[in-house]
Amino acid sequence: MKLDEVPQDHSSTYGGHSKLVYAVDAQGHYQGSQSDGWEPEAYATQLAVQELEDLAAEANAGWQRGELSPLKFLMYRYRLDEPALAQITGLWQWRIRRHFRPAVYRTLSAAILGRYADAFGLPLADLTQYQNNKDRA
Repeated sequence: MKLDEVPQDHSSTYGGHSKLVYAVDAQGHYQGSQSDGWEPEAYATQLAVQELEDLAAEANAGWQRGELSPLKFLMYRYRLDEPALAQITGLWQWRIRRHFRPAVYRTLSAAILGRYADAFGLPLADLTQYQNNKDRA
């Protein structure tokens, strides 16, 4: 993309900010330029966010029915998926999926809950309240 073609579509997904993109100047060299949005990128971002919100709503419903632990709901609420949560917590994905089961989640140690609390940016006390309280969502 050329420097004078850097999109400036004033995307609402940027929240009034801009981001650095690289474009080719008149001499053929790459140069940094600020972009405040691009319509196709904004559309893709909105679709991804909507998908995560739908997954969070589905996981919340499963939690409220007692079929899932709150962990799956929190994972989607904080815009993570299993691979990302596994990487952040240092736990295997199969262990995380196991922790989605309410009976297993209720028995998690404070150390494991602490890993999840750090991943979600929550105080450990807030996360432990999720262990028994279905109405926190």
